[in-house]
Amino acid sequence: TSYHRLHRQKNHNAIFKDRCCFHRSNAGEAMAWSESVDTLLANKDGLAAFRTFLKSEFSEENVEFWLACEDFKKTKSSTKIASKAQRIYSDFIQADAPKEINIDFHTKTHISWNISEPTLTCFDDAQRLIYSLMAKDSFPRFLRSEAYKELVKKQQNGNQKRWLPFL
Repeated sequence: TSYHRLHRQKNHNAIFKDRCCFHRSNAGEAMAWSESVDTLLANKDGLAAFRTFLKSEFSEENVEFWLACEDFKKTKSSTKIASKAQRIYSDFIQADAPKEINIDFHTKTHISWNISEPTLTCFDDAQRLIYSLMAKDSFPRFLRSEAYKELVKKQQNGNQKRWLPFL
């Protein structure tokens, strides 16, 4: 699963990050984003670059909704669950929401029926749809974008200046 892949990657980074001349470079990180949308979303710089790209395509509401759902699922307080759910609903789901996401009528209706008594899973179906849209549509376009290519090139150039030759 993507969780296990991400967990293995974190372990790999933890093992090698303190070893001289073997740590993963920034250029390696940028290129690693191309492995999966999960790798990209889990990396602060990757996420920032992806958000900027989505803004240029006028579709940043997708990643913002996904992030809001990730934050929502970590909520412990029942009063905060209700208020956060209402905010997500009014920002992203309801008709004419300021950041309305493009989800099917059935999913939208199901959320509308349950928003008065929300659970931590009430946005899961919508989040899966938006994740799939980003993974299959936005992510491949991001990897082909000039912005991504420039970022990788810049990091490779900066990386060459930092490496010390083996002694």
